[in-house]
Amino acid sequence: MAAALIGVESVVQTDIEFDSERVQRYNVAGPRYTSYPTAPWFRDDFTASEYVTNASRTDPQRPLSLYFHLPFCATLCFYCACNKVVTKNRRHAAPYLDHLAREIALQAELFGERPTVDQLHWGGGTPTFLGSERMEWLIGEIDRAYPLRRDDRGDYSIELDPRAVDGETIHRLRRLGFNRASLGVQDLNPEVQRAVNRIQPESMTRETLVACREAGFQSINMDLIYGLPLQTVHSFTRTLERIIDMAPDRLAIYNYAHLPDKFPPQRRISAEDLPSAAERLAILRQAVNRLTAAGYVYIGMDHFAKADDELAHALREGTLTRNFQGYSTHGDCDIIAHGISAIGMFGNCYTQNFRDRERYFAALADGRLPTARGIRLSADDRLRRQIITRLMCDFMLDIEAIEAEHGIDFDDTFRAELGELASLEADGLVERGNRRITVTPVGRLLVRNVAMVFDRYLQRARTATWSRAI
Repeated sequence: MAAALIGVESVVQTDIEFDSERVQRYNVAGPRYTSYPTAPWFRDDFTASEYVTNASRTDPQRPLSLYFHLPFCATLCFYCACNKVVTKNRRHAAPYLDHLAREIALQAELFGERPTVDQLHWGGGTPTFLGSERMEWLIGEIDRAYPLRRDDRGDYSIELDPRAVDGETIHRLRRLGFNRASLGVQDLNPEVQRAVNRIQPESMTRETLVACREAGFQSINMDLIYGLPLQTVHSFTRTLERIIDMAPDRLAIYNYAHLPDKFPPQRRISAEDLPSAAERLAILRQAVNRLTAAGYVYIGMDHFAKADDELAHALREGTLTRNFQGYSTHGDCDIIAHGISAIGMFGNCYTQNFRDRERYFAALADGRLPTARGIRLSADDRLRRQIITRLMCDFMLDIEAIEAEHGIDFDDTFRAELGELASLEADGLVERGNRRITVTPVGRLLVRNVAMVFDRYLQRARTATWSRAI
């Protein structure tokens, strides 16, 4: 099945071809490449003092992207693999916010003089768990510490749970400066919702989307998951039809990874209720078919967007990037992360905060940044990061541009990798010619496999727990 996107001339081709045999054969576990090196290779001896040292070496003219992890949820979704705090007692948020304010102050000492905050994202958890008063207080703390934009030209986004937000709150969030929203949906089928403990009627999702549009949100994303218990091709197709009717600007369709040993809430899901590998593959094929037929552009990995969306424009223009928040149009930003387990990226470093609240609290009480681990990239890391990012974002690699920027002979530097790539070329996943590596329409759903060829750490990572490509 070839799904061509019609009506937009593009530099980067966005066609997808779904080949069941090759998709099934290459459906192996591997990284999602929201960073390179990937998180398992962050070092535990990367300390808060090293964080400060490396922050002092960054470009003071680079804009900022601020991420805030707000981990509280009132109910537990059984599929969830996020770092979260499940409680109905909203008072439990108070000590967390007190310490978050301390972290904001410490981070702002390092980065607060930057020219602008071009991106702001509140993720969770359920950010609106805080309630209106605390959300306004938190925006005030951020605004005092960082140069938030006043012109609505930044991407200021928040994750919304339709079960935990009403129209009044949505309008208040818009007044606070948020202009993008991501709605958690996962599936509209009531049986599937009951199986994962997320009861969310379709009417509730529609009302939230309508309220976001009425409030003036510029972009609305919806998250779906395939591979959940009791899903079938027919049931998920019905969900897709209703989602397409709602017409969100973007869609993320994630593959459920059942790892109950790693994520205890998943133990409440019976493996016998999960769709078979063949059914899961058929669900994905139908999703690709329906969404591209409806005019959505396949951005990469799990992401689709309308043809006039900024992500689609960036894909066509070769300016798309990828980070821990997925695909982005702001590759020029340093990402400063706040809250437990949050991951940041600045200069040539990745960093991650403590996952455990007590250790996070203790560091801040002691006046230290809550840095648990991180990594400073070597020249080889930076080279391979650029190669992997361009493959993931452009489906193409300009070899001469890489050689010119990094001062290397590509064929000599990557002799072993090109030998491995030859098998993917023979299998029709990539093409080589004119000093380019191009991911074919067949290979685009399997772009992770192409990127893995250039991952120097993978030989040591066989013990890491990755999700499968599909």
